[in-house]
Amino acid sequence: MPVNEIEKRVRGAGLRPTRQRIALAGLLFCKENLHVCAEALHEKALDAGVRVSLATVYNTLDQFTRAGLLRAFTVEGSKTWFDTNVSNHCHFFIEDEDRILDIDLGGDWENQLPEPPEGMEIVGFDFVVRLRPKPLS
Repeated sequence: MPVNEIEKRVRGAGLRPTRQRIALAGLLFCKENLHVCAEALHEKALDAGVRVSLATVYNTLDQFTRAGLLRAFTVEGSKTWFDTNVSNHCHFFIEDEDRILDIDLGGDWENQLPEPPEGMEIVGFDFVVRLRPKPLS
């Protein structure tokens, strides 16, 4: 994605396009449907020559999530993953590989969610199916 498109996307989310935000957004939105944790994005940034602290990566991911550019979800209790696909959808988590894949449920599955309590509305949901290889017989 060209830098001017990245900058436009960041501005469109109501954020100031700082050098570090643009660099991290470029890494996040360079391909469709990326699942990443802060540590992996930090490593990817350093490999790409982007000088950024892990704290800045965490702050930027949080800002992007609050601005609607990313979706955050937790798999391992303390590990938060960030998804560039912000639509409601479900995930497979491959335990041995520490990897996330989208689940394509197809159809009208969102209408099968439970009714929320009176006065409440569903604003999102997280559903993760944990996977591991079957044991060899």
